[in-house]
Amino acid sequence: MADAAPRLKGLLEQVLAAPLPIRIRAWDGSEAGPPGTPVLVVRDRRALRRLLWKPGELGLARAWVAGELEVEGDLYAALTSLAGLLWERGEDARTLAQALRDPQVRAAVAGLLRLAGPALPPPPPGEEIRRPRRHLHTKHSDRRAISHHYDVGNDFYEIVLGPSMVYSCAYWEQAGTLEDAQRDKLELICRKLDLRPGQRLLDVGCGWGSMVLHAAREHGVSAVGITLSQEQAAYARKRVADAGLTDRVEIRVQDYRDVRDGPYDAVSSIGMAEHVGAERYREYAADLYALLKPGGRLLNHQIARRPQRDETAYHVNEFIDAYVFPDGELAPVGTTVTQLERAGFEVRDVESLREHYALTLRRWVANLEADWDRAVRLTGPGRARVWQLYMAASALSFEHNRIGVNQVLAVRTPDTGPARGSSGLPLRPRDWTG
Repeated sequence: MADAAPRLKGLLEQVLAAPLPIRIRAWDGSEAGPPGTPVLVVRDRRALRRLLWKPGELGLARAWVAGELEVEGDLYAALTSLAGLLWERGEDARTLAQALRDPQVRAAVAGLLRLAGPALPPPPPGEEIRRPRRHLHTKHSDRRAISHHYDVGNDFYEIVLGPSMVYSCAYWEQAGTLEDAQRDKLELICRKLDLRPGQRLLDVGCGWGSMVLHAAREHGVSAVGITLSQEQAAYARKRVADAGLTDRVEIRVQDYRDVRDGPYDAVSSIGMAEHVGAERYREYAADLYALLKPGGRLLNHQIARRPQRDETAYHVNEFIDAYVFPDGELAPVGTTVTQLERAGFEVRDVESLREHYALTLRRWVANLEADWDRAVRLTGPGRARVWQLYMAASALSFEHNRIGVNQVLAVRTPDTGPARGSSGLPLRPRDWTG
């Protein structure tokens, strides 16, 4: 008799001390759980072994990437249900070690072990980057981390990002296409920086060159874009050449710590500071400050996490660290503002675009799923599944206010001369989109 699903449901509910909010279909074809909900398909009992040996999000992620877990129905609804059960129970939720003090929970775990079989845990999927978390954010480790994330293949990113090739939160000022919203985001940044013909712009972490191209074409600046990804640089250089802007736009494979040709009138850092790391952030802010001329502006566009009651307890998301952004770290927006001001900047404007990123991610997921077969051919099924899970889960994290994204406008005010202390910004409230 096929009974793996009801057994699994009962055992999981004992361990989690809560009803299972989604339906389960097990490898033997049996089903259990509330009807009409998304179905979590456990294709192989290896998924249980992964979870038992590595409880939590990393065990789930390994099973998902390996194709041992799938969702039938609304992926967002399934992730929302699982998030409420596993990840959003508050800082006071009991840990697994605490739960195992309960004899009934220990008995349930023993039952899961019998159901999973006696074998050792399967090795992690090949898409997982495995390295010790030490010597973080050296130039070598940053190059390796950036390569893991961005050198997946430009063709794959074209599927996900669409024609704009902008890999950061779009600005949904009005209903329209993703390309329209990304163009509006780039224009918003240019307006905040007050870019004018003849000025010099440095774009730190330039991606595939969209910001420097927009700034040069629409605002007449001379722009330098830097990236650590060879694939991004090659793609961006071709775009620059095709646009006939090689006389005003330069793309470099260069670490921000090695830029020595300032001063610049403006610096943009869009979705790059998350790679810097807490220990290096003061250095990052100081380097950008030094690269700006007095009166120059910095626009820092950065994902932020919610502050914790005990900040020393912060740990990097295991799934994202192992599969998506190795060595990436998030900080509260207040910490970012403090670090910028300690470097000498005056912070003049902070704008949250949290809901905008949720909308952007849902568009990226839709792009990926609409061209799924080609994405799989380009990167393999495991990598495509990493991106599907990462982007869908991130969309929900933005929607549920677990993380946010902010544009911080800062100025290097002159410290000498008649303009000493001048921000160069108007007194009136700014309408950046006007």
